Amino acid sequence: MSDFHQQLLELQTFQENAQIRIETLGNFGVWRNQQKIEAKEWTRDKTIQLLQYLVSNRQRNALHKEKIMDGLWEDWNDRDFKVALHGINKVLEPERPSRTEAMFTIRQGVSYQINLDKVWIDVEALEKYIIIGNEALILDKAISKKAYKAALNLYKGSYLPNRVYEDWTSEEREKVQLLVLGTYITLAEITLKENPLESIRLAQNALAIDATWEDAYRIQMQAYILKGNRPQAIKTYMKCEVILEEEYGIAPLPETKKLLKEIEEIH
Repeated sequence: MSDFHQQLLELQTFQENAQIRIETLGNFGVWRNQQKIEAKEWTRDKTIQLLQYLVSNRQRNALHKEKIMDGLWEDWNDRDFKVALHGINKVLEPERPSRTEAMFTIRQGVSYQINLDKVWIDVEALEKYIIIGNEALILDKAISKKAYKAALNLYKGSYLPNRVYEDWTSEEREKVQLLVLGTYITLAEITLKENPLESIRLAQNALAIDATWEDAYRIQMQAYILKGNRPQAIKTYMKCEVILEEEYGIAPLPETKKLLKEIEEIH
């Protein structure tokens, strides 16, 4: 078994066996021992906000309590944080004896972070699958495809859609979107010759997220040519041209124009 295969297996096993699972894509949900935690268990929105903030900043070092509160709430006091943190720990570990360390949040003095070794989070898994896909791309295309597909299966919509107007979610939302768009395109490229129709579908999924993603139009143009559908390839270029003009007042890139020229020269 290759290292890449082993890494995939470990990620899948973690997802299946983690005591706490958090989903952030398309919707927000938390599972404790395979049971979805009901909204009423959280009691306060600030508890959910704090958990979501820790998830959004999970790859940074432990964050100081005051930095967390400044990022989350305009008017805050120490009690807000204590109550919210207690709420998280109580919901995630309802059976935990008092005065014992929490298992799923890590405290270092007055700094806090989520325990990524114990908590499965969809965006974290998505990123790890993509890393495996990228690293395996040259050595093992089959594993690469498997990893990319596993990542895309986790993408059910934008990151924390109910917090779209909160500044502290925007960086993670943009990062996830770029990762997903890039993965759709890479998978479409490596699938292109063996399955042009699948490449068209993947490119369409990318365009559903961002209609101006020019790479996706080029993939579709190439796929239609492989299917012998020259008119549709030209039509795709024209659609790309219209969208870019409407959205940004710009023309397609030279490489897209060059591809159109090559297509027009096919007899």
